Amino acid sequence: MLHDEELEKNWERMLAALEPHFGGDLDLQAILFIIGLQELGGGFRKYKKDEKVDIMHIAICTLLEPIGYYDFEGKDADGWPHWKATEKLPHLKPAQQAHLMRQAVVEYFKKQEMI
Repeated sequence: MLHDEELEKNWERMLAALEPHFGGDLDLQAILFIIGLQELGGGFRKYKKDEKVDIMHIAICTLLEPIGYYDFEGKDADGWPHWKATEKLPHLKPAQQAHLMRQAVVEYFKKQEMI
């Protein structure tokens, strides 16, 4: 994975690429929601609270799949993607969780050729 300095540099580049489309002050939660919507293919509409949670879950599974924690199983009849956990996530402190997710987000946007 990325070293802290490289991660921060890439994180800032990613934020700079997203801000013209979504505004400033994007935090990790907002970025996860954006990724979840992208992967769902959902357009601009109101989502119920439980749908928002599911959208965040889509992002987390998408981001952790390349690391080996999830396998994509397919989409259901409504077009919602589903994954199967393949490896138990390690117990991490909140700061470690955020670091892991930031690394995965940066890798995701590199694959999308945004940074």
